[in-house]
Amino acid sequence: MHRTVRRHLGKVVAAAAIAVTGTAVMAGVTLPGAAGAADGPSDGLKRGQQEGQAGRGQAVAPGIAEEAPAEAETGTGRDPLTDAELKRAERIALDRGLRMSSKDVAGDRGPQRITTNLAELRPDEVDDAGAPRRAEISYYDYTDDTLVTRTVNLSTGKVEQTETQTEVQPPPSREEAIEAARLLLASPLGDGLKKDYKDATSRALTSPDQLTLSGGVYRVNAENPGPPALADCGQHRCVRLFTKVKNGPWIDTRTLIVDLSARTAGRLR
Repeated sequence: MHRTVRRHLGKVVAAAAIAVTGTAVMAGVTLPGAAGAADGPSDGLKRGQQEGQAGRGQAVAPGIAEEAPAEAETGTGRDPLTDAELKRAERIALDRGLRMSSKDVAGDRGPQRITTNLAELRPDEVDDAGAPRRAEISYYDYTDDTLVTRTVNLSTGKVEQTETQTEVQPPPSREEAIEAARLLLASPLGDGLKKDYKDATSRALTSPDQLTLSGGVYRVNAENPGPPALADCGQHRCVRLFTKVKNGPWIDTRTLIVDLSARTAGRLR
């Protein structure tokens, strides 16, 4: 009796290997001296052979592992932010007012941090070797779908600028991709992903931890109106997930979109 197996997501995408053939070129090397086949090896080659024979049987000295040099508390110039600078900048930027008035991707108090980067120099500071180092921290506030960017002067320890924008959607953070996968698995639209995972591994998919995840922002516009269920994407924080079995194949979830602001999932087609 034959049994038909149906794919609910449509595809488990296997990686394709591409073989590249190279051409090896053999180069003849002439040793110093006139050492031909009849003359035997040259003096240099003899010495190398003798030294190699003398070294046989001698113990090889163990390698020495050196610890990486300790990172400085503060960087200089345009060096990347140090760990200490990152922590300090984020502590200064996230004051009590912002923490109490905002929510993160899981609905907890405090905004969702997106990125922390070294801020660009101002035009009048480009040639100034003593220009202050600044950190630029971006947060997404899920209470009103706004992107909040704060610039912290690491020399003075003060917030110099706060910018709030709507309908601006930077790439999702790792935490947002994980939350999107969690919402998808809890939705009926996640059934196909679960079935394809079971097909590929013979195991049940119960947690985002079982997947390698990445994500991109999905938004609608005049050229890309999308289905009615996703009409708010762009104003809302919407993520298209790319999912892969850990140490296994990709599973095609490109038609599934998670609206993190509304905490719902939709399908493109």
